[in-house]
Amino acid sequence: MTITVTMPARGQAQLVADHLRVVRGGRTIFDDVSMAVAPGARWGIVGENGCGKSTLLAALSGGLTPDSGSVHRFGGLGLVEQELSAAGGVTVGDVIEVELAAVRRVLAAFESASAALASGETAAADAYADALAAAEALDAWDADRRVDVALAGLNAVTDRSRRLDELSVGQRYRVRLACVLGAGHDFLLLDEPTNHLDAGGLEFLTARLRGHPGGVVVVSHDRALLSDVATSILDLDRSRDGRPRVYGDGFAGYQHGRRAELARWEEEFEQQQIERTRLTRQLSEAQNRLVSGWRPDKGTGKHQRATRAPASVRAVHRRRDELDQHAVGAPPPPLRFRMPDLPARPGVALLTAHRVAVPGRLAGPVSLALVSGARLVVTGANGAGKSTLLSALAGRLPVAEGSVTRAPSTRVELLGQESDEPSRAVAVDWFSAQLRRLVRERMLDDGEIVPLSSLGLLTAADARRPVAELSVGQQRRLDLAVALAARPHVLLLDEPTNHFSIALVEELAEALRSTPAAVVVATHDRQLLRDLDAWPRLHLGDEPR
Repeated sequence: MTITVTMPARGQAQLVADHLRVVRGGRTIFDDVSMAVAPGARWGIVGENGCGKSTLLAALSGGLTPDSGSVHRFGGLGLVEQELSAAGGVTVGDVIEVELAAVRRVLAAFESASAALASGETAAADAYADALAAAEALDAWDADRRVDVALAGLNAVTDRSRRLDELSVGQRYRVRLACVLGAGHDFLLLDEPTNHLDAGGLEFLTARLRGHPGGVVVVSHDRALLSDVATSILDLDRSRDGRPRVYGDGFAGYQHGRRAELARWEEEFEQQQIERTRLTRQLSEAQNRLVSGWRPDKGTGKHQRATRAPASVRAVHRRRDELDQHAVGAPPPPLRFRMPDLPARPGVALLTAHRVAVPGRLAGPVSLALVSGARLVVTGANGAGKSTLLSALAGRLPVAEGSVTRAPSTRVELLGQESDEPSRAVAVDWFSAQLRRLVRERMLDDGEIVPLSSLGLLTAADARRPVAELSVGQQRRLDLAVALAARPHVLLLDEPTNHFSIALVEELAEALRSTPAAVVVATHDRQLLRDLDAWPRLHLGDEPR
């Protein structure tokens, strides 16, 4: 008999990317990316929104063919993208079966080999030994239990008959993540895995990644996760020579190395500019001597007198050409987030919630009052009602019990967790259309309008691209721009660090601490919670551990 069994790679697993380059629409997304992921290695991929982090994961997984370079992989792979389609009546059980397909094949081969051995078929013993070895290497009999443990650990839906289109975006993501974590793949490729996790889920994910025997590649903005998990960091942001940088010693090594890299780049560029200025001055002086008929002092040879000035010009030209050949470009001015001036109304109770509850979504009763300058952090497990509370405060969701009132002419803006279906309009035009709508609705005065460029959230080039062509992180930046440009008296932020780059998260946290508007933040982000440690807390659900 013949039974084909594919052995898991385990200790021999390899994932090697060699000089990858990806171009889309004539724009180079990234170039010269090389990395080797071995069992036990945990890579973090960082960079500004739109630099190609998700695209790189697609190339590593084989879902995208790079324009140049190669990816070589030996071993099984689990990929968790930022989005999971709910079309076609797919159920939780269907997602589990997709991730456990290799396990099912190995178990089927083992059952066939066992039956052949029992019936005394020729060569059945060898086939049985191979199938048993593969099943043991995958720990195949424990796979369903591992998935169930992961579903519970991430507070995900455990009912395998539930359809994905009945679940929220966060619930769907947690299901996919749990299936991948429990499947026993050699390599895990995870795109923003902390976006929809609560405190318990974050602890579970961190422990699983640290204990994973295979290789891990994680795209993340979560500074706490990167600090706890990553052994190496690949930085896709622009560098002195245009190549991505790899930093060892985890997230702390990246922070130190990146700062040193930028300092060297700035110093070298400054020195080249000084040298260019000096050469330009020398060239001008040599050319002036030619025009004025300059001659060296008496006693100098005739030939030397005739050629020294032209030779000086040629020498300066050569030196400047050499400088141009090895020129260092200017360090790109980083996007610097700038919070617009938000209004204050001293002495006014801007927004008041009195014993608010929404059955099945927000247990309540919840009461709070916000004045200008008020600060509040809302915490709680997934399902405790944080998003429901913020939607009720924003007037987007009616409350079943209690009341929400706002002072006349009070502007309240909510930045939700996810963007709407992206428009095909150019980003800057879409932004302007949103503000014109607010003016027409008398929510904003003409004199309060701020241009998109003033906020430091999108580059000029990205602002001219259609919204649908922007990365998820860039679309979220655009959503933030609209929320802030509406000049709210009360700003409500639901998981504001989702999809944002590390630099923007840090700048946003600093801006929130100083704005005169009232600010309410619902978040699980451990580092953001530390950054806002001095703010009052409202915990929904059971008491925090």
